[in-house]
Amino acid sequence: PEKIKYSVVIPVYNEEENIPILYERLSTVLDGMDGRSEIIFVDDGSSDKTWELIEEISSEDTGVRAISFARNFGHQIAITAGINNSSGEAVITMDADLQDPPEVIPDLVEKWKQDYEIVYAVRKKRKGENFIKRGLAWLFYRFINRISSVDIPLDVGDFRLMDRKVVNVLKNLDEHYRF
Repeated sequence: PEKIKYSVVIPVYNEEENIPILYERLSTVLDGMDGRSEIIFVDDGSSDKTWELIEEISSEDTGVRAISFARNFGHQIAITAGINNSSGEAVITMDADLQDPPEVIPDLVEKWKQDYEIVYAVRKKRKGENFIKRGLAWLFYRFINRISSVDIPLDVGDFRLMDRKVVNVLKNLDEHYRF
């Protein structure tokens, strides 16, 4: 079988309203890509119909894989599980709440094809978030950069593309909380 070129890892928690829309938009984008893709949904212990929707989609689309946690372990653990189970040459992580537009994926891939091993999407606006949450996010990134020896790009979320080389290094780290 053709090797998987793109893996899209999506941690989900109580996202039943977004799953059908996300899947439709993401499928449209991936269908236009230059290689075989997989979507990996990681249900982080949802209590709504999220898991049932993911199971239904994965039973109809062989390019969709589904992982379910028995309880909520947290966002970063769900991302880690998806990354560890991915097989694409490029792995894209994104949230399910549609604040990360799937239509940006070709832009991330274009940079990857220019030999960037990690490509971050930077939010211009934090749609749907109140002033307090936006302010706290703004402070968080700046505070982390001040106290950390690692330079973290400002205003990035989990919407990123990583080359398989980077993913393989990540998989060998013992850390569970990889922010």
